[in-house]
Amino acid sequence: MVKAMHINIAYLKPDQQWLQSVTVNLGCTLHQALNQADVFRLFPELAVETMDVGVFGLKKQLSDVLKPGDRIEIYRPLLCDPKKARRERVL
Repeated sequence: MVKAMHINIAYLKPDQQWLQSVTVNLGCTLHQALNQADVFRLFPELAVETMDVGVFGLKKQLSDVLKPGDRIEIYRPLLCDPKKARRERVL
C-alpha cells in the first residue's frame, strides 16, 4: 500500500511568488516532487543541472528524500555578492 504525504514548493522571483501544495508518495525525492508539480515546464529558466534547492532554509540535493510537511525552496542565483554590495553602499 502506497502512502501519500503533503509538501509545499516555493519559488520566488522579483516580480512573482509561486507556492504550490503537492501530494506525493512517501519516499519521494525533491526531484520527483518538482517534476510532479510541473516546475520545469512552468519555469523554463530552471535547469536541473545548475539549480539550488533547500528544505526550510537548509540546502539539499535533488536526490534527498522528503518528509511529510516539507517545504521545497527553489533558490535563484545571486546577482551580486551581498557582502560587496553592502560595502559599496557604506562607501
